[in-house]
Amino acid sequence: MTKDDRSLEGQALGKAAEIGIKSQLDEVQEVNVDVDAQALGLAQGKVDSVSIKGKGMVMEKDLRVEDMELQTDSVSINPLSLAFGKVELTRPVDASAHVVLLEEDINRAFNSEYIRSKMQGLDVHVNGKVTKVDFQQVDFRLPDSTKVALSATILDKETGESQPVAFTAKPEIGEGGQRVVLTQVEYHDGKDLSPELTEALLERSAELLDLRNFELEGMSFQIQKLDISEGKLALQTAARVEQFPS
Repeated sequence: MTKDDRSLEGQALGKAAEIGIKSQLDEVQEVNVDVDAQALGLAQGKVDSVSIKGKGMVMEKDLRVEDMELQTDSVSINPLSLAFGKVELTRPVDASAHVVLLEEDINRAFNSEYIRSKMQGLDVHVNGKVTKVDFQQVDFRLPDSTKVALSATILDKETGESQPVAFTAKPEIGEGGQRVVLTQVEYHDGKDLSPELTEALLERSAELLDLRNFELEGMSFQIQKLDISEGKLALQTAARVEQFPS
């Protein structure tokens, strides 16, 4: 088999994996899968490496990933699976992955129907009494390389009055590398209207910034490093691939 033939065979496997990935996403701007393998190696169930690059990938909960790159080392596959255009692993493989989230996309997810439905009719202590409140609007910002800024408008359903709550916090790796959690809360003007309002926002943040939201079928991630810049959150992760999407 010629070099060109081998290249075409690898491209066919890559295209099959791309179709599998796209089937798991609500939207995707671009996804490319590169299967680096030679014909003889494929016949023996050996693939030198697999790389996945995606852009504009909309996952569950309306959370959009600006960029995702995943790279494996050598992979052992079932040669018989190739007849069906699939890359079926005979054992799990370790990989590294890089995920980039934009401020505007996190903001959109915060105000999605799914998250907003979980922030309505909450019983909290405000001004010394228990009252039922709705979060009407949430604003998530990444103003610099050290912190996250969160603000929201809160509607008191009993009085009909609205009031703001706003604070900054430090993003850190939490829950065994599965989530980005916000710590070291500092309130604007040093004023804390209600710890429970703050806790509700922190919990929704952790829920959105949970790596399990970004996992494709057969893959799991663990955050190793956070890189924050103005308007952007980048996650360096270790990945475990049990199976490639098909």
